[in-house]
Amino acid sequence: MRTTLAIRDTPWLWSVAGALLVGVVTSAALGLGTAANMLSAASAFVVFTVLVGLGQMLVVTSGPGNIDLSIPATIALSGSVAMRVMATHDSAIVLGIATVVVMGIVIGLFNYLLIRLLRIPPIIATLSSSFVLQSIAISLGRGGAAPPPALENFALSRIEGLSSLAFVALLITILTGGVLFRLVQGRSLSAVGQNARAANLAGVRVEWVRCATYVACSVLVALCALLLAAFSGGATLDMGADYMLLSVAVVVIGGTQVSGGRASPTGVWGAACFLFLINALLNASGTGAGVRAIIYGALIIGVTTIAGGSAAARR
Repeated sequence: MRTTLAIRDTPWLWSVAGALLVGVVTSAALGLGTAANMLSAASAFVVFTVLVGLGQMLVVTSGPGNIDLSIPATIALSGSVAMRVMATHDSAIVLGIATVVVMGIVIGLFNYLLIRLLRIPPIIATLSSSFVLQSIAISLGRGGAAPPPALENFALSRIEGLSSLAFVALLITILTGGVLFRLVQGRSLSAVGQNARAANLAGVRVEWVRCATYVACSVLVALCALLLAAFSGGATLDMGADYMLLSVAVVVIGGTQVSGGRASPTGVWGAACFLFLINALLNASGTGAGVRAIIYGALIIGVTTIAGGSAAARR
């Protein structure tokens, strides 16, 4: 009984244990040298999955049915605009960062207003929003500039073999966890996700919390777009395409309660590493993208059934 309660209190345990297990299997199958290189690469590539995962985690935590499908389009638009604003000038890096933050705020408000004013489900509202954002990105994305040299060098730099971006993502994760578990705003989000009506009766400003959640998600995604464009040498219209499925996968596999009310930032990291290593093994074996997508879907279903389907979540 105590073991069961301990597992429920540490929902991130599944993803972290899975990542460690896949790491051991990778070392045994490919050798320690190859596994070490793979883990070094993971420290860079999982950063982008972690950032979009943290944003999606906040939205999912806000209650049943809440999900942001505008993430790929937000990445495409934010990355494109940021590169144009900075225009390869190191002196414009701060302006570029400020631009993506403002864009994230505007996109988050736009998503929330679609949900609130038009009274349509979040999944439909954010999907509709993605078409608008993608259209704007297409019109602005032609001939996008490369990132400023200083920003690109930072994105590609390493500290003791680990990507510098990993430390940025770690700092953002710590700040996110601090808000969720230490501040009133985070506790209000959990309360809204568990029971919005009860939270409202308790004095929580439910709609303000939901609005702030969508804004925070879009800001995190926009920052991810800036770092991804810097890491990739520029922005492309399809650079966010892979992150729709990944953002959902890391949230579910990481232990965030799909019915809302419980977030797991640590689990997002574990799930991101787990999926990266799984993907690397599948690539090494020559598995196609379609099969990888099927495996991701099966993992989401399996983890939701085993770890996410507690009695409280199914009521």
